[in-house]
Amino acid sequence: MSRFSSLKFWLALCALALLSACAQPVRHVDYSAFKNARPRSILVLPPDNATTDVNASNSMLSQMTMPLAEAGYYVIPVAVMEETFKQNGLTTAGDIQQTSPEKLREIFGADAAVYSKITQFGTQYRVLDSATVVTASAKLVDLKSGNVLWQGSATANSNEGNNSSGGGLIGMLVMAAIKQVANSLTDKSHDIAGVTSYRLLHAGAPTGLLYGPHSPKYGTD
Repeated sequence: MSRFSSLKFWLALCALALLSACAQPVRHVDYSAFKNARPRSILVLPPDNATTDVNASNSMLSQMTMPLAEAGYYVIPVAVMEETFKQNGLTTAGDIQQTSPEKLREIFGADAAVYSKITQFGTQYRVLDSATVVTASAKLVDLKSGNVLWQGSATANSNEGNNSSGGGLIGMLVMAAIKQVANSLTDKSHDIAGVTSYRLLHAGAPTGLLYGPHSPKYGTD
């Protein structure tokens, strides 16, 4: 993917996330622990996969560092993280997430770590429709104290913004079948995982992470 195409992709994600946020009830997060810790570097651990899709964890992981970097944090490279755990005999998300915060800080030198879980990933076929849905939750843990600094959840699906078209019941059934096949062939789940990742880990009150030290907005929230 070219730099221009990548930029367009992330701009589209931002626009979609903002449109969705407008339709959601506002909740407020307690940022007191976050403000006291003020982490500068973040380690993203492989997401725990509670779905039947074996590709879910890698798909989400590959897209979780971008919103954190854009928020102003130094993010430990995913390849470094994976190889380090592999050399120590840890290859599954469940085992990796059981590593103590103290040990993670000792190995990677990061200030905080993202622990996440995927609960939906893939195309769901319904009688009159089908949609690709990705849902995940995450928490940011201070590796010095073990305290949870922030937590949240997000979801995205391929039908957002779509309106039902005409054609009657038969037309709706045909369109549902076509969408299911198309989503399977084009790996739509990976694209939707990108939207979910951005919504989950973007910065900005009232529910997002605080801005990091490399952001011009650092300290303003």
